[in-house]
Amino acid sequence: MPQVLEFKLPDLGEGLTEAEIVRWLVAVGDVVEIDQPVVEVETAKAMVEVPCPYGGVVTARFGEEGTELPVGAPLITVAVGSVTEPARAAEAEAEGSGNVPRPLIGYGTDHSSPARRRRVRPVTAAVSAPVAAVPAAAPAPAGPVPVISPLVRKLARDNGIDLRALRGSGPEGLILRADVEAALRPAAPAAAPVPAAAVAVAAQGERIPLKGLRGAVAEKLSRSRREIPEATCWVDADATELMAARAAMNAVDGPKISVLALLARICTAALAKYPELNSTVDLAANEIVRLPAVHLGFAAQTERGLMVPVVRDAQTRSPESLSAEFARLTELARAGRLTPADLTGGTFTLNNYGVFGVDGSTPIINHPEAAMLGVGRIIPKPWVYRGELAVRQVVQLSLTFDHRVCDGGAAGGFLRYVADCVENPAVLLREL
Repeated sequence: MPQVLEFKLPDLGEGLTEAEIVRWLVAVGDVVEIDQPVVEVETAKAMVEVPCPYGGVVTARFGEEGTELPVGAPLITVAVGSVTEPARAAEAEAEGSGNVPRPLIGYGTDHSSPARRRRVRPVTAAVSAPVAAVPAAAPAPAGPVPVISPLVRKLARDNGIDLRALRGSGPEGLILRADVEAALRPAAPAAAPVPAAAVAVAAQGERIPLKGLRGAVAEKLSRSRREIPEATCWVDADATELMAARAAMNAVDGPKISVLALLARICTAALAKYPELNSTVDLAANEIVRLPAVHLGFAAQTERGLMVPVVRDAQTRSPESLSAEFARLTELARAGRLTPADLTGGTFTLNNYGVFGVDGSTPIINHPEAAMLGVGRIIPKPWVYRGELAVRQVVQLSLTFDHRVCDGGAAGGFLRYVADCVENPAVLLREL
């Protein structure tokens, strides 16, 4: 006899708690195979295809395209002819962990091959409902009963709330934490009439939900400001020689080298001299953790907003390799195809805000990193060169750092070394 299994939105990792349905890859009545992608979702970090761990016939979908679902909310139900070993293993794991969603391994499949779909006749009376304790007196719900998250279930149990008596406000009647909290609140007294003028003021202005990428950025920046005692120092540097060195590199055959790649190579050399800036603070252990590898983040402006892709093991790369990796990640960012792995794990960030036509900035550190180097625009300015006034290519460099990991001497030494390499690239040869 077919058994209906419910597949919930898995934990996509990196602290993501919700995702928006972008596109369904299957319909009710389709036959799906184990690990076949069934839906494309957008998180605060990337768009990914979510594979289903069950094989069988899709009997229900939860949520329309554009709906935002929390982790642990039902995605689809699948009727399987018999419980296969992978399905049994998945069920046993869910039961043993208290039905807490676990990170889904292997999501973000190849986007070049479309999802396979096969249409069969819709399953009707032959498909049994999911196993759920429903009182005989209660009317049977249409389709599978929405399953709430473990945290909401615990909140209801601890406060003696009968979830069957609640009407969910989420997608497809999903019971949310707000529904349980509303049931716990006593009935509010009749509210005093609100003056018409106050209503008019409250109605003014456009309200934009702080969610998705914007919400994730807001949360991360707010946390950075709460936890990190940051300080900023800056210096002007004559970049004329650096620009000349780049022109000489690009004059020969081979891939072109970007200014960002040269600055990144200077950064990795500076971090080798001042490793305290390539670190993070472990608040739980009350320790500073110095990191062995430089995973360099860089700011990339996209239609979705500002993103920070990460170049892995930047300290091992040449300027040519760095330039190619910057170009590859930037293209993925603009196409909206970066994975969460491409956007996480950074240890130091290089922020080239000069592309916006500004000279300086005091950026907020990309938590949980300890520092960020900012680079302004490179423009002709009057400069004293070899004792005489001349027009030179000048750039402003700024370093924002976590004052817990080092004092001003180390931060100043790092920034001065970067400026010396910009003004005289031959300095860098001593470190290669």
